[in-house]
Amino acid sequence: MGRQKIYLDKLARFFQIRNLLLRQALAECLGTLILVMFGCGAVAQLVLSGGSHGMFLTVNFAFGFAATLGILVCGQVSGGHLNPAVTFALCLLGRERWRKFPMFFLFQTIGSFFGAAIIFAMYYDALWDHPGSFEVSGPNATAGIFATYPGNHLTLLNGFFDQVIGTAALIVCILAIVDPYNNPIPKGLEAFTVGFVVLVIGLSMGFNSGYAVNPARDLGPRLFTAIAGWGGEVFTAGNGWFMVPVFVPFLGTIVGVIIYQLMVGFHVEGEARDFNSKLEESVALADVPNNDKTNDKTKSMY
Repeated sequence: MGRQKIYLDKLARFFQIRNLLLRQALAECLGTLILVMFGCGAVAQLVLSGGSHGMFLTVNFAFGFAATLGILVCGQVSGGHLNPAVTFALCLLGRERWRKFPMFFLFQTIGSFFGAAIIFAMYYDALWDHPGSFEVSGPNATAGIFATYPGNHLTLLNGFFDQVIGTAALIVCILAIVDPYNNPIPKGLEAFTVGFVVLVIGLSMGFNSGYAVNPARDLGPRLFTAIAGWGGEVFTAGNGWFMVPVFVPFLGTIVGVIIYQLMVGFHVEGEARDFNSKLEESVALADVPNNDKTNDKTKSMY
């Protein structure tokens, strides 16, 4: 037992990464992998079983709980963003350094890529057994297991607003959850609250295109499907739809940040600032008589 502990300690020292940003990025990679693995796994069960092993509700629950678990896994190290849009929002507000944004985006995309690869490997035989195994569009399409695609009724313009609204709603709720001046969430429950937000967005905004609202969650699996057998059609389907879930959520992030700050954030921060100012003034005034007494005693001594 003692020798095993020594070996484990040596391994820990050997593999320990000193660079903080790289450690955080690796944590984001694992957290996003968990998000995509469980979320897309639920979609795979639904699609490949023909509806016998899942429904729209179970997919939304899976993504909600997957977000919670992903945050619990990496939150202590990196904050548990799991989404470049969240990182972007925190950078806009000055709560994170801008150098984190490209690093987190890259590793979140890598995590999503490998999350999709795990589900592909797990359901490989089921994919081959499914009619139209590697189709991107049509009634037997399976590409939608991994990335988001527009419904038959959805235009690019409507899809644009779909992602703006969905991402703005996500950011507003997350900013409220992490805002120390608003109603603070009890420590340790932030992950569950964010998972609940993801669940609600899926239940109310998932019909049009599957509510990506996460560029890394969509881009990573899309890249994987492009090389795993679905081909370049994953980028051309829906008149170049892939650009909508990859780029538009950042615009939705800006909208969400502006809405929250103008309607809530600036005001609660202002109240806290005013309270602290009054507190400092009262402390300063309370010290004045004491200083006068000290000066009088000093003069009497001389």
